[in-house]
Amino acid sequence: MKKTIIILSALLAAVPVFAQSRAFKLGKYIEIQAAVLKELNRSYVDTLPMDRLEKKAVEAMLAELDPYTVYVPQEDNADFEMMINKVYGGIGAIIYKPDKEGNVIINEPYAGSPAVKAGIRCADEILSIDGVSTHGLTASECSAKMRGEPGSKVLFEIKKARSGELTKVEVTRERIHIPDIDYYGMLNEKDGYILISGFTEGLAAEVRKDFSELKSQGMKRLVIDLRGNGGGIMQEAIGIVGLFVPKGSVVVTSRGNEAMGEQVYRTTSEPEDLNIPIIVMVDGGSASSSEIVAGALQDLDRATIMGTRTFGKGLVQSIRPLPYNGQLKITTAKYYTPSGRCVQAIDYSHRNEDGSVGHIPDSLTHEFKTLKGRSVRDGGGIKPDVEIKGKEYSRLSYSLVLNGITEQYAIEFVRKHETIAQPKDFHLSDADFEDFIAFAKGREFDYRSSARAIFDQMRAALKKDGIEDSMSTELDALKKALDMDKETFLRLKKDEIVPFLEQEIVVRYYFVAGGAELNLRYDDALRTALVSKMID
Repeated sequence: MKKTIIILSALLAAVPVFAQSRAFKLGKYIEIQAAVLKELNRSYVDTLPMDRLEKKAVEAMLAELDPYTVYVPQEDNADFEMMINKVYGGIGAIIYKPDKEGNVIINEPYAGSPAVKAGIRCADEILSIDGVSTHGLTASECSAKMRGEPGSKVLFEIKKARSGELTKVEVTRERIHIPDIDYYGMLNEKDGYILISGFTEGLAAEVRKDFSELKSQGMKRLVIDLRGNGGGIMQEAIGIVGLFVPKGSVVVTSRGNEAMGEQVYRTTSEPEDLNIPIIVMVDGGSASSSEIVAGALQDLDRATIMGTRTFGKGLVQSIRPLPYNGQLKITTAKYYTPSGRCVQAIDYSHRNEDGSVGHIPDSLTHEFKTLKGRSVRDGGGIKPDVEIKGKEYSRLSYSLVLNGITEQYAIEFVRKHETIAQPKDFHLSDADFEDFIAFAKGREFDYRSSARAIFDQMRAALKKDGIEDSMSTELDALKKALDMDKETFLRLKKDEIVPFLEQEIVVRYYFVAGGAELNLRYDDALRTALVSKMID
């Protein structure tokens, strides 16, 4: 007994010593940093860019932790608010500026936005903003002039897309909130569908409303589509789970350091429906709050998760105010699903000698049990109950999208067509595709096949090793066999490219919801999910 008391006393005595050690180290390095900056300022040969040095020092320090812990200076607060909450003050339109000396082109106005209310449409060109010419301004500079406090006014000089008419349009800015629900509706007589692209304030209430409307239309099964959804506010994820499980159910637990402790989050409202079958669609782009929803509904055996393994982000971030109106987005905890698993796939606390990090190997993951005793594992995202692989696309299609060729063609299409059919009825004609080929042929983009790109890498490696010349005949023959001109390759991949073009075009007339509705036509993974066996 005496020995036990001595050991406990020693442990208790070590706590303040450890705390003092941390405080001493913190104070020591703050003092060293201040002394270095002071001496640089006094003695360095050239004028110091002090603001840039300090900012880089902070960013370098945070880079040693994880990619989600970041410093946000005052000048970036508006962009940060847009990134976190998808909210800003403005006219509600995405712009496109082909070159610095040209006009601003309205690329995609949002449904119900001030821009749409004022009669501004896709492909309209903005010549000036509040009397300042857009020529010579960058796209970001123009965007900054278009944003402002809700209720304030901005005057545009506009060239209309089809008529070429010059007109002045005054727009009253509003608080723009980009919706998280891209589309909802009935897929057939029994299946309701909700496509969610983010988790910002008010989402759970919106899902509740849309769910109720779908039930009134005869829905007997619900599909929640979280593919590509990178997450957002954790409380909204808890609210969505709460629509389908008993009040008071544990959804997620967060565990931080000693100061943060452990917090258990339960549902707080009465559910909408405890019995309706639910399919949750996920993929490698489903992260954070998406994984909380999928993980909780899987652990509670309330839904069948379908698709491919999720991203694996099991970290919680909080926003902390800093001096001079800055902010720190800081990782404060890891979260755990109801069964007790953490889905975090990358261990940022243990880095390789080169500073890189790696995924947690399967051998170090652990088994957990769902409410009904099914086995699930931690350490690498949410593994679906039913694996359904998404469609794979060629390098050409990715290049067309990433280089903006498809959206630029959509703007040209809008200039020539005042109206199009409803999303479910719209189809790109063969003549339109020929028009696209002519358009794309005149644009610069990397149209190499995957095989040709690999060949180029291989040839560069052979050159580096000094053996390219000895194989030049064989290499030239292989290059000739792999080469394909731009037009031929575009025609070859027509069936793959047309859905991208149709969606880009439809969005310009019927906004995001219209594009999502059209995309259902080509969603093979969703069709497979609807006929797959669900978990009992």
